[in-house]
Amino acid sequence: MKNSRRDFLKKTSITGASFIGASMAACSNQKEDSDPFPQTYKQKFNMSGYAAPKLDVVRVGVVGLGNRGTGTVRRLAGIEGVEIRALCDLEPDRVQRSADNISHLGHKPDFYSGHEDEWKKMVERNDLDLIAIVTPWHLHTPMCVYAMENDKHAYTELPAATTMEECWQLVETSERTRKHCVQMSGSCSGGTSAVILNMARKGFFGDLVHGEGCYIHTLLEFYIFDKDMYHNMWRLKANIGKIGNLYPNHGIVPIMQMMDINYGDKLDYCCSISSNDFLMNKTAKRLAEEDNFWEEYVDREYRGNMNVTTLKTVKGRTIVLNHDVTSPRPRGRRLLSGTKAVYISHPDRISTSENHTGWGHYDWISDEEFTALIEEYTPEMNKRFEELTRQAEQLDKSGHSYYQTSPVDWKLIDCLRNGLPVDMDVYQAATSSALTPLSVWSAKNRAFVDVPDFTDGAWKTNQRTLDIEMQKGGGSTRLM
Repeated sequence: MKNSRRDFLKKTSITGASFIGASMAACSNQKEDSDPFPQTYKQKFNMSGYAAPKLDVVRVGVVGLGNRGTGTVRRLAGIEGVEIRALCDLEPDRVQRSADNISHLGHKPDFYSGHEDEWKKMVERNDLDLIAIVTPWHLHTPMCVYAMENDKHAYTELPAATTMEECWQLVETSERTRKHCVQMSGSCSGGTSAVILNMARKGFFGDLVHGEGCYIHTLLEFYIFDKDMYHNMWRLKANIGKIGNLYPNHGIVPIMQMMDINYGDKLDYCCSISSNDFLMNKTAKRLAEEDNFWEEYVDREYRGNMNVTTLKTVKGRTIVLNHDVTSPRPRGRRLLSGTKAVYISHPDRISTSENHTGWGHYDWISDEEFTALIEEYTPEMNKRFEELTRQAEQLDKSGHSYYQTSPVDWKLIDCLRNGLPVDMDVYQAATSSALTPLSVWSAKNRAFVDVPDFTDGAWKTNQRTLDIEMQKGGGSTRLM
């Protein structure tokens, strides 16, 4: 592969290059023998397709009850067969508020708060099956590992890990303990994403060629520079000292599932490039003029506004990921392009090879045709979840979407209760999370970098785990 990359770089010219070619050319000074993340790990047990012993009741403990954690408690509490037995947060009032939010559903959890190690006491209980982790990013891996070491499955907000060492730690622990480590979101487990995944699997797009994903939200002052939003300003601090894609999971996981990454294909190598910071330091300086609290955040090494990471798979497909949480711009899009059709989100559109308008141009299909395709390719998982939602009289449909039971939550609980493989295994968690340290290294060194194989070669024979047509069973778990 290194020889082929050198040949590619010899042939690539910046002049007239495409966006992808230009971003790759920017990484053209890779040293031939550079290997920043050498791989020595050997698989102990293949967690892909592993079905843990079924649980009639899934006893849950939740740690981290801030912005998203409160919603996580609400979402899980509304699923049949779930008992919220323990809640943990540094701040006691958050624990009480979360407990009050689910009391009408019959949950009476024990409280843990007031000390940084209280979560360990909760995890060490012998009457819990699943630990839901909704804490700052740097705590996700330590808490996942401790949960699995204490005979619990781990269900973590993304990213599951922030360093390459943590990614491997998750894989090794999950394989050794045979406990699942699942990311909470960023998948094709429902909605239009599941429909597009079904279309891809059934050949509607032909051979998949290219995908694009992103995490683009304007979070500058409403979230990142908000004193009350994140404990100890952890989200702002996470943007200091790392120049790369800090949150790749939302963008990459759906494309990984559509392209069968770790299930017949794998991410091969990538390169990353970041813009300068044009807004974070300016914001810190402006706020510091009126409030001394912000002085320590002035003239720090902030990550750039935009990061672009380009990847290639072993089968020759390309992927582009964008990350920008500070520029004032509309929500980013997702794109899937094949030899027969292309899909773009926000707004949702599809063009096919039959929509040729002449002179090398193609047009989008009509809204009526698009609606018909959605109806035709809606998978059984969507149909089942939508029916359960209609039946659930007490399901909270108001407020923030974090509070609404999602297909991801429902499907995980349903798999655990029916003894089925989970939709997203530890290899997806590790692979998607690894793109942060990979992009940071690549952007810093202006170089290509290989993506580790967390499956240790098992990707060649692994079968898909996201059972959107529910051919393996399940679907019996109701919404309360």
